[in-house]
Amino acid sequence: MAFIGFFEIFIAVICFLIFGCLGNNNGQPKNFPVVGMMPELILNAYRCHDWLTDIFKRSQLCTFLFKGIWFSCPDILVTVDPANVHYIMSTNFSNFIKGPNFKEIFDILGDGIFNSDANMWKNQRRVLTSLVNHKRFYKYMMRTTRDKLENGLLTVLQHASEKHLVVDIQDLFRRFTFDSTCTLITGYDPGCLSIEFPEVQFAKALHDVEDSIFYRHVMPESIWKLQRWLGIGQEKKMSQAKQALDHILAKYISMKRKELNKGNMLEKDGEEADILKSCMIEDDILGLNTGDKFLRDMFLNLMVAGTDTTSAALSWFFWIVSQKPEVENKIREELKSKSSTKENEKWGLYDIEELKKLVYLHAALCETLRLYPPVPFERKAPLRPDILPSGHRVVPKSEIMLLLYSMGRMPSIWGKDCLEFKPERWITEKGGIRHEPSYKFFAFNAGPRTCLGKDMAFTQMKVMAATIIHNYHFELVKDNQVVPRLSVILHMKHGLKVKVTRRRVELYE
Repeated sequence: MAFIGFFEIFIAVICFLIFGCLGNNNGQPKNFPVVGMMPELILNAYRCHDWLTDIFKRSQLCTFLFKGIWFSCPDILVTVDPANVHYIMSTNFSNFIKGPNFKEIFDILGDGIFNSDANMWKNQRRVLTSLVNHKRFYKYMMRTTRDKLENGLLTVLQHASEKHLVVDIQDLFRRFTFDSTCTLITGYDPGCLSIEFPEVQFAKALHDVEDSIFYRHVMPESIWKLQRWLGIGQEKKMSQAKQALDHILAKYISMKRKELNKGNMLEKDGEEADILKSCMIEDDILGLNTGDKFLRDMFLNLMVAGTDTTSAALSWFFWIVSQKPEVENKIREELKSKSSTKENEKWGLYDIEELKKLVYLHAALCETLRLYPPVPFERKAPLRPDILPSGHRVVPKSEIMLLLYSMGRMPSIWGKDCLEFKPERWITEKGGIRHEPSYKFFAFNAGPRTCLGKDMAFTQMKVMAATIIHNYHFELVKDNQVVPRLSVILHMKHGLKVKVTRRRVELYE
């Protein structure tokens, strides 16, 4: 709660004490005069995702209107109703956009794909689909991932095991995905992941940006805009992070242009290539105007997408697996039965075809994403007046928030055992993967905006999880409190500290 000011907390407490005795509001937050439902939100900001989940369970509603401060905060329709999600994200997709408020809150992303709507979004989606699905990029992604695993992550884990060190594996995963994503986009490895654990300004700036964006979601618009104007508080951190990011992004783009000016072009269709190089070389073919602004916005959007979502998912996955030896044992049994022997290799890295056979591991990752979606909420706004399947009327000034974190914990969606970690719920009777509709399993978005990197993310997570479980065991440090961080990405507030033990090879014989 560090970034919530004393004044806001003081007002919230006073309102809560004065009006707290005025009924229970049917399980919903109390709607106080003038300040709306903000006092309860501020008092529960440190656990806002679970607080909202509790509201839906207490009220037995799937949708309700959160009332903001009069003349300051817009009311927000919050929902966990799969029918609403399907309608907004698919059936009537053209009527629901990110909207101007979203773009202002996420202004640092510029005109990138996350902020864009209509034709601008369609053009960027088309371009990125062409780049990401190209065989040379996929080949480059696999080589980069394996190289960073062998020469980065596994090397650090080996060092920690030999020296009996306690390590924060959330930090390790963030460093891994940061380096590999930056390499995929630019062709340059920033060297964030090493046994020296260097501080990288780029990574720190991204972290500060995520915290600041979350702050803009829970604070009245007038407050954070005043802070931005005065250059204080969380907005000061946002401004400093933006300056750092703009400087670093410009540096990478300039380096790539100089590289291409020296004649380092693609010589053949099958050659591996990073995204910046492909954009600059094929701008005419792809119909692009690859000026520095376009490349800057694309670069930053892809860094946000590729760095923290995957690392957050892996952190929650290993936190769960480390507490459930039966799950870890099943994954190890599957690795033994459905992949070739690895005793003659130093680390036992898995290839694509072997990864496709790992049904239980895939199911365990899906179950992790259900309970701990890396992006815990999604915002939308209607272009024209509309009525949602739940019966709620929305108009162009309406704000709608889809709560992915809460959806994964709704008995009405996932059954009475929704809080249990059960990979088996994702496996069919024939032993294949059960495919749930995206409006129910919303971790990779839904409809036309379904995540372009979904398959790539699963491939990266599976190769990392399989290789680590093959080689190491993590023991959780007992005094490490694991709770979500207040950010737009579902990181752990205090990291995930573990003791690392190298497994014996004979266990795989």
